[in-house]
Formats: sequence, C-alpha cells, structure tokens
Amino acid sequence: MWLDLCIGTLIPLIGTACGAALVFFIRNRLNDDLERTMLGFAAGIMTAASFLSLLLPSLEESAHMGRLSFVPAVTGFWIGILFLFTLDEIIPHLHLKSASPEGPKTRLDKVTMLVLAVTLHNIPEGMAVGAVLAGWMADSSITYMAAISLSIGIAIQNCPEGALISVPLRSLGVSRIKSFLGGIISGLAGVLGTLLMIFAASTISSYLPYILSFAAGAMIYVVVEDLIPEMSKGKHSNMMTLTFAFGFTCMLILDVALG
Repeated sequence: MWLDLCIGTLIPLIGTACGAALVFFIRNRLNDDLERTMLGFAAGIMTAASFLSLLLPSLEESAHMGRLSFVPAVTGFWIGILFLFTLDEIIPHLHLKSASPEGPKTRLDKVTMLVLAVTLHNIPEGMAVGAVLAGWMADSSITYMAAISLSIGIAIQNCPEGALISVPLRSLGVSRIKSFLGGIISGLAGVLGTLLMIFAASTISSYLPYILSFAAGAMIYVVVEDLIPEMSKGKHSNMMTLTFAFGFTCMLILDVALG
C-alpha cells in the first residue's frame, strides 16, 4: 500500500518537473497565446477533477443521509473556497501578467512572489490528490485506479504550470538551473498538500465527504480567481475556451477509462 501511495503522491510532481524542464529548450519567454492556451487547458482539467473526482464521491459517501446528502459537499466546498480566499489575502504573491502584487505589502522580490503565486495553485491540487488517496485507503467507494487517474490528470495540467513558472523566472534573469528548481519548489507544495490531506483524513476518516468537497472548493477557487481571468486576457479568447473544453474532456476520459 505504501508504494502505491508514494506513486500516487509523486506523479503530479513529475508532471511539474517535466514542464519546468522546458526552460532548457525555450528561450526567455513563452508566446502569449501559448501561455493562455496552457492556462485554459489546466483550468479545464481542474474543473472536471473537482466535480468528477471530488464532489461526486463526496455525494456518494453521504448517500445514507438521504435528502441531506448535499450537506457535507456544500459545507466542505465552502470551507475550501474560504480557505483559499484566506491564503490569497495573507500570502504576498505576484501573478504572471500583473503589474502589482497581491496580498499584504512585503519586501519580497519579484521572483519569490512569482513562485508563491504558483505555489498557491499547487496547494489545492495536492490536497485533491491527498483527499482521493485517503478515500482509497479508507476502503470507501473510491478505487485506487480512480485515485491514480486524478494524479495523472493533475500531472498533465502541472506540465504547463511548471513551464509557466520556470520560463518567466528565466526572463527575469534567473539562471536556467535555478528557474528549473523554482518550478520544482512550487510543485513540492502540492506534495505537502497531499500528505497533509492524507494525514487529516486518516485522523478523522468519518469526515471524508467534507474533506473531498473541501479540496474541490479549493481547486475551483484557483480556477475562477486566477486561471480563467488569465486565459481570457487579450484577443481571441474563444480559442482558450476550446482549450478549457479540451482539458475538461481529457480529465473526463481519464476518470472513466481508469476509474
């Protein structure tokens, strides 16, 4: 079981590392349309994962509550939304296309705040993987292959996210090696989120439906707050809608084919 757990935990980090490695093959910046395409694809995967891999299992685990089975899903979802909202307010960070940082005033440099921004994205993704792995360990209706399908889906969307941190760091004058490591460091936040959720779920296993929907709320917050606005900037945003749909269907295929 522990080997299976390690595999499920590390797959998303491998995806981040693969994306961050693009800094060795791309010049100092990404094409704007390519960048927005990556964001749209990532948003599609995260949205589908939130519903298919987290909210639906949460409802299934609460089916014994009858007409009140929505309570854990709604409650956990809102806690996840408010948790990410709080992190967004208290952690200084800088989004790729933003002229000014968000969060409290700080003396942190631009490079550090860019890494923190992507780290905020990776925390809920890691929590989602941890919640599903915890559900599998708790002998719930979640199968190991369903957990692995989510890990693979998050890994696929982590590839562009890894590039979206390492390449901009390179454009700021950071060496390729350090830019690559910056992408890896941001991905480690996802591993931490996974481990924390596994620990939490094993401690309070009776609250698994809340934990699953909590992770879903955290991911949806990132999608709506960051990814969709970034992918919609500029001309021809309708093409980015298609990449969103492509990411969504990729996660749907993974969930059905492997789950």
